[in-house]
Formats: sequence, structure tokens, C-alpha cells
Amino acid sequence: MSVTLPKSRLDGRVALVTGSTAGLGYEIARSLGASGARVALNYQHNRDRADAAITRFRDTGVEGELFRGDVTDEGEVRRLIESVTQRLGPVDILVVNATPSQPRRALEAYRWSDVQPMLDAFVKSPFLLAQQVVPHMRDQRWGRIVQIGSEVLDEGTPGFSAYVAAKGGQNGLNRSLAKELAPANITVNMVSPGWVPVERHLEVPEAEKMSYLETIPMGRWGVPDDVASAVAFLASDQAGFITGANLHVNGGRSVQ
Repeated sequence: MSVTLPKSRLDGRVALVTGSTAGLGYEIARSLGASGARVALNYQHNRDRADAAITRFRDTGVEGELFRGDVTDEGEVRRLIESVTQRLGPVDILVVNATPSQPRRALEAYRWSDVQPMLDAFVKSPFLLAQQVVPHMRDQRWGRIVQIGSEVLDEGTPGFSAYVAAKGGQNGLNRSLAKELAPANITVNMVSPGWVPVERHLEVPEAEKMSYLETIPMGRWGVPDDVASAVAFLASDQAGFITGANLHVNGGRSVQ
């Protein structure tokens, strides 16, 4: 008797997750790998951390390879996709996760040099990456693009004007690509987490953390797997009729 695999499985698919050797990116890559995908983990700096991440990743029994590349640079994006294709196969699932630092400053304190890296990460990078992976997705009439957004776009968080503006551009790109690529059976969605504490938040004062926690209707912190599971769902066949969505994963802070 034949066995039908659940539609949530990603066996035979190749996934690229940018900025995936730590934090949310790593958990997203792990979740996709656990669903059967062959995963390309990407990093730009910190080779030691990247090597430790890919070792830990493989120790869980999933299949993945490590790829260095600046996903805001056109030439490096092209080389990254070529390298992933050679080693794992053409990219079927793209998860845009890489993020720069996000300084919180009054408007007058920002310099354009603070703003440009965020525009590069959240608008330029997904644009360049999509240009490289979409031809294969069109040819096979199947593809998934998932961008990691943020609740700040709806919150309009004070002091994060540059970050919010860049996330707004990313959301606009997401919406437009969703309609443009839908006829080719390529879905384009966004997952927007709230504050999910990871390694880079270790130095945040406890009082600030507790103040935020009190605003979460569900009364608990989000954990990386909350975000990773949402991405894995949107990458699966179960989500084949969902495109252009912005899924908030923040315990009810953004009710739409």
C-alpha cells in the first residue's frame, strides 16, 4: 500500500535562508531541514560561529551546507545562488532573513549612513535575491519566497524611523511580487515577529524586557520555533493558496 506524505513535507526541495547561522535564521533553517528540505545556511561575517552552526545543524540529522555571501551585493548574490545550485540544486524556497544592526535614535540623530544599510538589507537584498531565484521557480511552476518582516511596521515604533521605513519598503515589494508571481504558482509572503529574544538581546535591561512582556496578550514570550514553524508552513504545499500575506507572530500584539 502506498503512503502519502503530508503536504507539510519539503522532501526534494532546496531552501536558502539568508543570515541563518544564529538567532531566528538558524531556527528557520533547522525547521525547513526537519521538514525534509536541503538547506543552504548563509552568513557574511564570523566564520567561527558559522562553522559551529553548520556542525550543530548536521548533528540534528538534517541536510545542509554553509555558504558565505553578502546578500546586499549584486555580484555576491549571483555567485551565492550559483554556488547553492551547484552544491544542493536550484533554490525552490527563499527565506529573506538577514538583518543589519537597528539603532534606535531620534530623527535628528540619524545619519544617512545609519539608514542605507537597512534599505540595502530589507529592499535591495530581497529584490536581488528574487531576481536570481525566480527564473527556476517559473520554469518548474513552483516556488516559495518568505520574507521576515517586523511588527514595527504596524506599530510605528518611535525612534526606529529608519528601520520602520525600510520594513515598509520590504512589505511593498512583498505585496507587488505576490501578484506578479502568482500566475507562475510562486507564493510570496511575509512573517512579522514581535520581539523574540535571541543571542543579540542578551544585554537588554531586564526592566525593558518586562515592560514589553506586559504588552503581549498571550502573556508569554515568543520563542524562535514560533517563527520557524510559521515559515515552514508558508513554504509547504499546505500554504499553496496563500500569497501576499503578512503573518504576525507576536502573541496578539498586532490584531488585524
